[in-house]
Amino acid sequence: MIKLNFTSEIILLHNMKTKIYSLSAVIFFLIILSGCYEHFPLKQDISRTQNNFLNQDSVEVKFPEMTKGKVTLMAMVYTHCPDICPMTTHNMQLVESKLSKGELDKVRFVVISFDPNRDTPSVLKKFAEIRDIDFNRWSFLSGDDQNTKEVMLKFDIKAVPADSSYDAEGNLSYYIIHTDRISLIDQNGLLRRNYVGSTADINEIVNDIKYLLE
Repeated sequence: MIKLNFTSEIILLHNMKTKIYSLSAVIFFLIILSGCYEHFPLKQDISRTQNNFLNQDSVEVKFPEMTKGKVTLMAMVYTHCPDICPMTTHNMQLVESKLSKGELDKVRFVVISFDPNRDTPSVLKKFAEIRDIDFNRWSFLSGDDQNTKEVMLKFDIKAVPADSSYDAEGNLSYYIIHTDRISLIDQNGLLRRNYVGSTADINEIVNDIKYLLE
């Protein structure tokens, strides 16, 4: 039988409490990490490479560098789209309408065309102006094939031309079958979540943005 004096018992209790506190801290940390992971299933760094584009005013910008320090909502569209792309853009506008001015100062909206041959900066600007979009918070980007494809690959966006024909003036006309998506990027250039663009839950996106702004 082992006998412990009073001092030894105090030391033993102290060591046990220290281990319990340490274990509790580890468990708490794991719970926090688990909560973050569940809230945002993605943590993909899309800022390692930059791509050159022209915005709606034909000013050269680098994406995603242009969004650095801001929470960004991004979608890839084409202006000749009859349904999904206008709906996606509208949903992004609905998100914008539900954020306060203070929150909007920390948020950026980016729309990139995957049909740059037709979607020139002037075409994109007209597409935006029809929708009364505020260019202080929004950017519409058009680039060459290489930069466009690199961003599509980075965000896993697919776009395949279909049903092509020629109009009365001999211009090639076609629709594009494409991925329907809005992406959320945090202030550090990390892709955090994707949503179905045309049927997105607006409140879910708003809450996710607010979560990142906290």
